[in-house]
Amino acid sequence: MTIEQKTEERRNRTFNSRILGHVVSCNGAMATISATEFSGETSLAAELSVGRLISIKVGDNRIVALVYAIHSPTRTWTENAINVMHFEVELVGEIRDGGQQISFSAGISNYPTLGAIAHPIRLKDLNEVYAVNGTNPVTIGHLTQNADIAASISADALLDRHFAIVGTTGVGKSTAVSLLINRIVDACPDLRVLILDPHNEYAAAFKSRAHLIEADSLDLPFWMFRLEELSEVIFRGQPTIPDEVDLLRDLVAEAKRNFKGDTSSPSFSKQAEKSSITSDTPVPYRMADLLALIDERIGHLDGRQEKPHLRALKVRIASAINDPRFHFMFSSKTINDTFATVISDIFRIPGKGKPITSFQLSGIPSEVVNSVASVLCRIAFEIALWSDGAIRILVLCEEAHRYVPSDPKQGFLPTRQAVARIAKEGRKYGVSLGIVTQRPGELDPTILSQCSTVFAMRLANEHDQDIIRSALSNSSSSTVSFLSSIGNGEAIAFGEAVAVPMRMCFDRISEADLPKTASGHSIDASRSNKPGGSPDIRQIIQNMRHMREVFTPGVKAPLEPEDYLSQQEPQANPLHHHAGQANSVTAYASSAGLAADGARPPKASLGSVHSPDGRGSLFKDSLMNKKKPL
Repeated sequence: MTIEQKTEERRNRTFNSRILGHVVSCNGAMATISATEFSGETSLAAELSVGRLISIKVGDNRIVALVYAIHSPTRTWTENAINVMHFEVELVGEIRDGGQQISFSAGISNYPTLGAIAHPIRLKDLNEVYAVNGTNPVTIGHLTQNADIAASISADALLDRHFAIVGTTGVGKSTAVSLLINRIVDACPDLRVLILDPHNEYAAAFKSRAHLIEADSLDLPFWMFRLEELSEVIFRGQPTIPDEVDLLRDLVAEAKRNFKGDTSSPSFSKQAEKSSITSDTPVPYRMADLLALIDERIGHLDGRQEKPHLRALKVRIASAINDPRFHFMFSSKTINDTFATVISDIFRIPGKGKPITSFQLSGIPSEVVNSVASVLCRIAFEIALWSDGAIRILVLCEEAHRYVPSDPKQGFLPTRQAVARIAKEGRKYGVSLGIVTQRPGELDPTILSQCSTVFAMRLANEHDQDIIRSALSNSSSSTVSFLSSIGNGEAIAFGEAVAVPMRMCFDRISEADLPKTASGHSIDASRSNKPGGSPDIRQIIQNMRHMREVFTPGVKAPLEPEDYLSQQEPQANPLHHHAGQANSVTAYASSAGLAADGARPPKASLGSVHSPDGRGSLFKDSLMNKKKPL
């Protein structure tokens, strides 16, 4: 090219500054654009940077393309000279211009020809590309390419087909979840949200619109657990023993049929219905009756024949009952039919202005967290199923790879089945699933494949990127190349809830509304008020032992439960507390799980065979063949 020709081209370029370059190759899904950068110019660098959308003129229509790579054909760059650049673009869709109205389609009717002109995308075209056509549009941020254009999703499409938020630690997943849930609840006021929160961080994010359930306030009766879920608790997450499980199946069903309960309760309105009760039927029964049935079978042994599985099962049950960490299952309230009350409290039916439940799992023993998660997910599905879809529920699983790991040998099978059932069948009945994980490679691929909308935040692991790449359509595969370098609070959203894959930034939320650990309190706020803000080591020890504070004036070290009881009630031995040796006030308080002064007594230390809340004599009473309620 002569100097005169170069000068003429530069004049033409200046005259029509919208021309970025020309198409030099196209294979149907990708195209290459050749552009010339003149000395001292920077417009191309701004308009054709990686990750930006451009348009290519084809007749009356315009092809929308995403720039995903830049290179020089000579692999060299000369300062203060004319340089030729090649831009690799992915064809996203087509803007069809009808004169007064334009429309965007993900399909392409006419492909670019050689020499087709590429130019910056128009603002109205960009708005049309990312416009949400579904119902209940929700704005959650703005486009990375243009902060003036809102990033919107369809709330109904998001819930109907499930969604996932993935990203490495520290990129802002929890903040994105808080923003997303708040916006969705605003758009869908009939929605009920259950968050399985393993880090206790969402209480601060939802404040007055969230109902907080902690381990201390949780009441999840043992009789609501199915046999597999109860076995997980009794065996403390260890492999079960078939002989003991078979025995437990028969005895639990018998204990449920024998329990009379409240005759006015709908669960017991027809005596004939008791014949259909199984070990999985969610009706109340007493652990004292279950232990008595085991004693009865032990007493019927012929001669000196030993049945070690009977005695082993009895010890396991008694150990679980007397473990203070399992108080949420075996409290004295659980012998009544509280099924409706428990469901109403957890799933906010009615909502009473708090449609969100933050279920804090950190206070629940780690060996039974999977069992509790199984109960919650299973009941969520059954509520939607038996209400014929009248109740709309979203179950959000934070750190979902814990419950549904990719390795089928890991995790708890009933939890995996409960989550999978929501993922596969939930949309038919109005129950939705939200998955949050930092390791999508460790998540069951079947569950992730059911999430039709994905918000992919920064992922550095190559295997995790491959998982996301496999979930994208071939026409958007180059989008994944940005995952390792996008910023905090930024995501690539794709799926049913968005028109096309979009690189977006979530809206900022105030510092006061950010998720925080320690039950919604910052570290500074949770510290002791003592000089220097030093923590109270005695209280830390009490929490480790799962006991409440029982300090008395003048005592420097924390008291053990037995010492505390001896000081408060020297005449009452905990193992004989219900035998009439305590006065009536103390006996009533103990049966309700309270001390005589109305305060809840300290929980027993781990390994104790009795506890001071009325359940302490259960194991000994069963040995004496005494039938007593919990």
